[in-house]
Amino acid sequence: MYSTIFSRAGFSRLGYGWGTQLRVIHALMIRELHTRFGRENIGFLWIMVEPLLFAGLVSILWRFMKGPEEHGVSVVAFCITGYIPLTLFRHGVSRSVSVFVANGSLLYHRQVKVIDFILARFVIEVLGGMMAYVFIACILIYFELFPIPADIGLLIAGWFIYALFTLSLCLVIAPLSEMSEVIEKFIPVLTYIMIPFSGLVTMASWLTPSMRELFLWSPFVNAMELMRKGIWGNKITAYYDIWNPITCTMIFTVIGLILCRRVRRTLTIE
Repeated sequence: MYSTIFSRAGFSRLGYGWGTQLRVIHALMIRELHTRFGRENIGFLWIMVEPLLFAGLVSILWRFMKGPEEHGVSVVAFCITGYIPLTLFRHGVSRSVSVFVANGSLLYHRQVKVIDFILARFVIEVLGGMMAYVFIACILIYFELFPIPADIGLLIAGWFIYALFTLSLCLVIAPLSEMSEVIEKFIPVLTYIMIPFSGLVTMASWLTPSMRELFLWSPFVNAMELMRKGIWGNKITAYYDIWNPITCTMIFTVIGLILCRRVRRTLTIE
């Protein structure tokens, strides 16, 4: 009887705690949107327009440079499916730099945790990327420049895995940027260096076996291949191992949580 009461009380406290943190993250998201975009022009819709413009303009450039198709797939669709996830990574990582400095005063409220700052900013980027993906895909499908996804489940799974791995990197980069200002200087360079290993410009099946084996060490590539398999289905040959990004996500998440806990002890609340 006592164990039953204790377990119910424990679940009740856990549910209350989760509800509180969700409300905190929601409030931080609203604050972030108002700070970044205000209420002028199209307001928070800029979270969708930014990746949309970036991916759209690059896809037009690729279309003129490479023609309508490459390796039997639409160049425009291939570019869109690569650049929108890449934009999520670049924006997510850049927004996690110095996030504690910008929001440190909010730690005065005991319900607010340092991880909430990272989650709030990252959820905004994920929502913006998803909205941009769906919007531009619907437009291009109408003009027959984008295929109707062959397996929507694989596409969602690939996006989810890609986003989780990016979040795990943000959990590491945010506290490291607090520990050293040098990290902030290197982030733009690192985001460009990783482009060849992101799966953006090529697929694993287009490479030689030796290059493919090296290529598939990248968690981004495995998630990208999974997304593209969900879009084109049997029209392409995709290579991926979902345990690669999942394992890397778990490792980086643990490291990030440890670093966040360490940084929290050194933050000064004003």
